[in-house]
Amino acid sequence: MDSNTPLPPRSSSKRGAGSVQQNKPVKPGKPVKKRRRVRWGRIILLLVVAVVLFVGWFVVDLYFKADKAIGEIALPGQEVTVPPDQSVKVKPTAVLLLGLDSREATGTMNTDVIMIAAMNPHTKKSSIVTVPRDTKIELNGYSAHKANSYYAAFYRQALKETKDKDKARLDALDEMKTMFGRYFGIEISYAGIINFQGFSDVVDALGGVEVDVDMDMHYVDNADGTNINLTKGRHTLDGDDALDFVRYRKSNDGKNMSSDFDRNKRQGEVIGEIVDRLKSLGGATKIGSVIEAVSGNMRTDIPESELRQFMFTYFGMGRGDVAFKPLEGKWVSPYVRVNEQSLADTRQALRTQLSD
Repeated sequence: MDSNTPLPPRSSSKRGAGSVQQNKPVKPGKPVKKRRRVRWGRIILLLVVAVVLFVGWFVVDLYFKADKAIGEIALPGQEVTVPPDQSVKVKPTAVLLLGLDSREATGTMNTDVIMIAAMNPHTKKSSIVTVPRDTKIELNGYSAHKANSYYAAFYRQALKETKDKDKARLDALDEMKTMFGRYFGIEISYAGIINFQGFSDVVDALGGVEVDVDMDMHYVDNADGTNINLTKGRHTLDGDDALDFVRYRKSNDGKNMSSDFDRNKRQGEVIGEIVDRLKSLGGATKIGSVIEAVSGNMRTDIPESELRQFMFTYFGMGRGDVAFKPLEGKWVSPYVRVNEQSLADTRQALRTQLSD
């Protein structure tokens, strides 16, 4: 090879330790990290703003739904000024809760669900006594009848006198509060009545309830459209099935009988599940739908201002905060005869919860 011929350049892989490399310029690292921090900061800020806007919208939407519902639930003429020291926000309160069978096909107004709830704002706990629908009420000043028949009798009598349905409802609720207040030896301040459709709609609004169906339940009544078809086991029930679950009495063939006490136990199970679902994050987002479900199907003598206080004071209660106390007895056709010890125990449970 000619000594004057230039040699080809060596590849970098063959350079020795003493060779000198020409380093390419490298962009400084700190500005890159800073831009990344700025970018992530903006994303987080946008997320925070989005969450705040969503929560704000949710609260405003919930407020208007609640405000509208309260106006529909509260019976007219009940907006009175409650002294601050008598408000449910600070004073333990007893409420009579009635589930009304007002189906057109049956033509009855029986209160097949009867509960007395004693609620304490200081402990955020409640005791609920469930009364079997066929309980024979024996009380001075009242004719002896089944517990579920009194509301209809009071309402019809009041309607004859007032000719006004809302006034008749108020009068009937007053009579029921007085009677059951005497029966349990407590003061019942308020009462509310909800029909079967309201119960079903609330369950649907929460996406169903998960319960243990304790037996196969099959019953058809073409007269009122009842069609109960549930199998034993753990199930998530929609509103109609949950209503069938708590109402079931017996199958068409007379087998798989269910007592008032069984039904009261199921009522407690479903209500406990509803309370837990309302407390959950998923349930909290459905409160608006629950409020709408209740508004068209419930009436109460609780003043509007106190309805708001109830919502604010007891929101967040869980199943563990509610103690169910069924009134026990014995079936002696056609009545449930109350066990006196059970009556004494339920009275004491209510009084204890109402004590300051």
